[in-house]
Amino acid sequence: MSTPHTTRRPDPLTLEVVELIGDVVARFYADYEEAAGQHALTGAQARLLSLLSLEPLPMRKLAQKLKCEPSNVTGIVDRLEARGLVERRPDPADRRVKLAAATDEGRRVARDLRDGLRFAREPLAGLSDTERASLRDLLRRMLTD
Repeated sequence: MSTPHTTRRPDPLTLEVVELIGDVVARFYADYEEAAGQHALTGAQARLLSLLSLEPLPMRKLAQKLKCEPSNVTGIVDRLEARGLVERRPDPADRRVKLAAATDEGRRVARDLRDGLRFAREPLAGLSDTERASLRDLLRRMLTD
Protein backbone atom coordinates (compact mmCIF):
# COMPACT_ATOMS: atom_id res chain seq x y z
CA MET A 1 0.00 0.00 0.00
CA SER A 2 1.56 3.26 -1.05
CA THR A 3 1.29 6.38 0.98
CA PRO A 4 0.10 9.52 -0.75
CA HIS A 5 2.81 11.95 -1.70
CA THR A 6 2.50 15.01 0.46
CA THR A 7 3.91 18.29 -0.67
CA ARG A 8 4.93 20.87 1.83
CA ARG A 9 4.45 24.48 1.09
CA PRO A 10 7.77 26.21 0.56
CA ASP A 11 9.00 28.19 3.51
CA PRO A 12 8.97 32.02 3.31
CA LEU A 13 12.73 32.21 2.61
CA THR A 14 12.44 29.80 -0.32
CA LEU A 15 9.49 31.76 -1.71
CA GLU A 16 11.49 35.00 -1.45
CA VAL A 17 14.52 33.44 -3.20
CA VAL A 18 12.29 32.11 -6.00
CA GLU A 19 10.72 35.55 -6.41
CA LEU A 20 14.15 37.21 -6.52
CA ILE A 21 15.39 34.73 -9.13
CA GLY A 22 12.33 35.56 -11.23
CA ASP A 23 13.04 39.28 -10.88
CA VAL A 24 16.69 38.81 -11.89
CA VAL A 25 15.70 36.76 -14.95
CA ALA A 26 13.08 39.32 -16.00
CA ARG A 27 15.51 42.23 -15.65
CA PHE A 28 18.25 40.34 -17.50
CA TYR A 29 15.92 39.55 -20.42
CA ALA A 30 14.66 43.13 -20.55
CA ASP A 31 18.26 44.41 -20.66
CA TYR A 32 19.13 41.80 -23.28
CA GLU A 33 16.15 42.80 -25.46
CA GLU A 34 17.16 46.47 -25.20
CA ALA A 35 20.78 45.71 -26.16
CA ALA A 36 19.56 43.53 -29.06
CA GLY A 37 17.24 46.28 -30.25
CA GLN A 38 20.16 48.68 -30.52
CA HIS A 39 21.52 46.35 -33.21
CA ALA A 40 18.11 45.82 -34.87
CA LEU A 41 18.03 42.24 -33.55
CA THR A 42 15.37 40.31 -31.69
CA GLY A 43 16.31 38.75 -28.38
CA ALA A 44 16.34 35.29 -29.98
CA GLN A 45 18.63 36.50 -32.77
CA ALA A 46 20.97 38.09 -30.24
CA ARG A 47 21.10 34.94 -28.08
CA LEU A 48 21.81 32.76 -31.11
CA LEU A 49 24.51 35.13 -32.33
CA SER A 50 26.09 35.16 -28.87
CA LEU A 51 26.21 31.36 -28.84
CA LEU A 52 27.77 31.25 -32.29
CA SER A 53 30.36 33.85 -31.34
CA LEU A 54 31.80 31.24 -28.98
CA GLU A 55 31.87 28.35 -31.47
CA PRO A 56 30.14 27.11 -34.63
CA LEU A 57 27.24 24.80 -33.82
CA PRO A 58 24.90 22.48 -35.72
CA MET A 59 21.28 23.60 -35.96
CA ARG A 60 20.06 20.80 -33.69
CA LYS A 61 22.47 21.83 -30.93
CA LEU A 62 21.39 25.48 -31.30
CA ALA A 63 17.74 24.44 -30.94
CA GLN A 64 18.59 22.52 -27.76
CA LYS A 65 20.51 25.43 -26.26
CA LEU A 66 17.77 27.93 -27.15
CA LYS A 67 15.05 25.48 -26.12
CA CYS A 68 13.12 25.87 -29.35
CA GLU A 69 12.22 23.92 -32.47
CA PRO A 70 14.91 23.38 -35.14
CA SER A 71 12.63 25.05 -37.72
CA ASN A 72 12.69 28.24 -35.60
CA VAL A 73 16.50 28.12 -35.54
CA THR A 74 16.57 27.78 -39.32
CA GLY A 75 14.54 30.99 -39.67
CA ILE A 76 16.72 32.89 -37.20
CA VAL A 77 19.90 31.72 -38.95
CA ASP A 78 18.40 32.68 -42.32
CA ARG A 79 17.76 36.26 -41.12
CA LEU A 80 21.21 36.59 -39.52
CA GLU A 81 22.84 35.13 -42.63
CA ALA A 82 21.03 37.69 -44.82
CA ARG A 83 22.61 40.43 -42.67
CA GLY A 84 26.09 38.91 -42.99
CA LEU A 85 26.33 38.05 -39.28
CA VAL A 86 26.19 34.25 -39.65
CA GLU A 87 27.23 31.75 -42.29
CA ARG A 88 26.55 28.07 -42.84
CA ARG A 89 29.45 25.72 -43.42
CA PRO A 90 29.95 21.96 -43.55
CA ASP A 91 30.98 20.24 -40.33
CA PRO A 92 34.56 18.97 -40.84
CA ALA A 93 33.72 15.90 -38.75
CA ASP A 94 30.59 15.04 -40.76
CA ARG A 95 30.11 16.74 -44.14
CA ARG A 96 26.40 15.88 -44.08
CA VAL A 97 25.91 18.26 -41.11
CA LYS A 98 25.79 22.02 -41.57
CA LEU A 99 27.24 24.25 -38.88
CA ALA A 100 26.12 27.79 -38.26
CA ALA A 101 29.05 30.09 -37.50
CA ALA A 102 29.36 33.77 -36.67
CA THR A 103 31.17 35.86 -39.25
CA ASP A 104 33.76 38.44 -38.18
CA GLU A 105 30.99 41.05 -38.22
CA GLY A 106 28.75 38.71 -36.23
CA ARG A 107 31.44 38.27 -33.56
CA ARG A 108 31.86 42.07 -33.40
CA VAL A 109 28.10 42.56 -32.93
CA ALA A 110 28.01 39.80 -30.27
CA ARG A 111 30.87 41.52 -28.41
CA ASP A 112 29.01 44.85 -28.60
CA LEU A 113 25.90 43.12 -27.24
CA ARG A 114 27.80 41.73 -24.26
CA ASP A 115 29.36 45.13 -23.62
CA GLY A 116 25.89 46.72 -23.72
CA LEU A 117 24.44 44.53 -20.97
CA ARG A 118 24.36 46.84 -17.98
CA PHE A 119 22.16 44.84 -15.65
CA ALA A 120 24.42 41.82 -15.38
CA ARG A 121 27.64 43.80 -15.16
CA GLU A 122 26.83 46.67 -12.80
CA PRO A 123 25.42 44.79 -9.79
CA LEU A 124 28.07 42.08 -10.05
CA ALA A 125 30.82 44.71 -10.01
CA GLY A 126 29.65 45.65 -6.51
CA LEU A 127 30.40 42.14 -5.25
CA SER A 128 33.83 40.96 -4.21
CA ASP A 129 35.60 38.21 -6.14
CA THR A 130 34.74 35.81 -3.32
CA GLU A 131 31.06 36.78 -3.42
CA ARG A 132 30.89 36.41 -7.21
CA ALA A 133 32.58 32.99 -6.99
CA SER A 134 30.11 31.92 -4.27
CA LEU A 135 27.16 33.12 -6.35
CA ARG A 136 28.51 31.30 -9.41
CA ASP A 137 28.99 28.10 -7.43
CA LEU A 138 25.49 28.27 -5.92
CA LEU A 139 23.90 28.89 -9.32
CA ARG A 140 25.84 25.98 -10.84
CA ARG A 141 24.70 23.78 -7.96
CA MET A 142 21.08 24.78 -8.53
CA LEU A 143 21.39 23.82 -12.20
CA THR A 144 22.98 20.42 -11.56
CA ASP A 145 20.81 19.22 -8.68
